Amino acid sequence: MAQLPDSDELSKIVIKAAQDELCPRFAQTAYRDKSDGSLVSEADTAMQRHLQRALAATWPGYAFLGEEMTAGQQRQLLSAAGEGLWCLDPLDGTSNFITGLPFFAVSLALLQHGQPVLGLVYDPVRGECFTALKAKGAWLNGSRLTLQPSATTLSASIAVVDFKRLPAALGARLGQAPPFRSQRNFGSTALEWCWLAAGRYQLYVHGRQKLWDYAAGYLILSEAGGHAVTLSGEPLIAPELGDRSVMAAQDTRLLADWRAWLGG
Repeated sequence: MAQLPDSDELSKIVIKAAQDELCPRFAQTAYRDKSDGSLVSEADTAMQRHLQRALAATWPGYAFLGEEMTAGQQRQLLSAAGEGLWCLDPLDGTSNFITGLPFFAVSLALLQHGQPVLGLVYDPVRGECFTALKAKGAWLNGSRLTLQPSATTLSASIAVVDFKRLPAALGARLGQAPPFRSQRNFGSTALEWCWLAAGRYQLYVHGRQKLWDYAAGYLILSEAGGHAVTLSGEPLIAPELGDRSVMAAQDTRLLADWRAWLGG
């Protein structure tokens, strides 16, 4: 594997961009509906432009794919990625950001041969910067993240569940007879991945994520020692723009129990 960008230098670039483009616009930015029903704000587009310029100036050898590009542009970039491709969600949690809920993040991954090799998720509200390097580990503000095998049972776990995007039958089962102790949903998939990697809850399920939603977070969770697959049990990472479902847990035992229940 070629020498990867320095994660400290990358963190400084992303943090500065967030401070310049996101923080001044929090809860006071213009927005519109996209064709898929999600929202895009002036903050999304400003952040994407800022990082595209900054990354190209620092690492000109890598291409750049952003969430706010057209689907045609994204497909072309993904099919001709070359030595590396930045994959950016400039503002994950746009609905939270627009309404003043302080739970949103920037999510950036570097893909090589369709696989994330570097991931960064930055939460400007809490000043938390999660990073990971393939086969090297994961960190939160420079401190290593290491998930230990949990003694927590499925029934005693906290789960983050995105009911909106789950198959209706599965959502109904989870609502009527949940197998866990308690449930949350925060509205930022990137931070949901990272908070699982930090051990702040034990289980995760989401019915539909795009590449920019999961690329960085999946790498951070994996390098911290967590595990994730699709709801059908397939490997999560795929070099494609189509939706991917997620079920994840802190360790293999919990994931096996979670998978057995979800598949039942």
